[in-house]
Amino acid sequence: MTQKVLVLFAHPSQHRSEVNKPLFDLAKQVEGVTTVDLYAEYPTFNINIDREQQRLLDHDVIIFQFPLYWYSTPAILKEWQDLVLEYTFAYGTDGNALVDKTFFCSLTAGGKAEAYRAEGYNHFTIRQLLYPLEQMASLTGMYYLPPFGLFGSRTALEEKRIDVHLAEWRTLLQRCVAGDINREHAAQFDKLNHYLGDDQFKMEAAK
Repeated sequence: MTQKVLVLFAHPSQHRSEVNKPLFDLAKQVEGVTTVDLYAEYPTFNINIDREQQRLLDHDVIIFQFPLYWYSTPAILKEWQDLVLEYTFAYGTDGNALVDKTFFCSLTAGGKAEAYRAEGYNHFTIRQLLYPLEQMASLTGMYYLPPFGLFGSRTALEEKRIDVHLAEWRTLLQRCVAGDINREHAAQFDKLNHYLGDDQFKMEAAK
């Protein structure tokens, strides 16, 4: 079943972006994907709550796309959550607008992947650092999937890793639109990147 995909993009320094801007530009080209540049649309953080709630109602898959800032999202995504995910709309009494929608993050991190583990430099896994977003999805009834991520983003361009990541991103978005993501299977992985490389995923894609 075809699904409508919403990408909410938050990057306060796009002129310096070597990964996120190309990811967002690619998302614009995928049929069935709606793209919103939050910093461009709301430069003063004056978020239109009705518009954003309607966008959520109109879509089946919600994606936050952002660079990891101090182990969290850029500020506008927190403001968006605080204002848009209102009581009686997203949670609480009759707040069931988001129930069974799919939610995940597409993120980049400057640190290497090995830094995001208990014995690593950052002491926590990326999933642990994203627990507030996972709990947000849980409270609002959305189905949470692990993030699609690129680590070591500061050196990704010179190491020629971006093209592969872009190709995986296109595949992921297209499969989301087609409704071909096995959520139960994908949820078992630490990152959606690993799900895309899994043999079962490849068999599902070949059907």
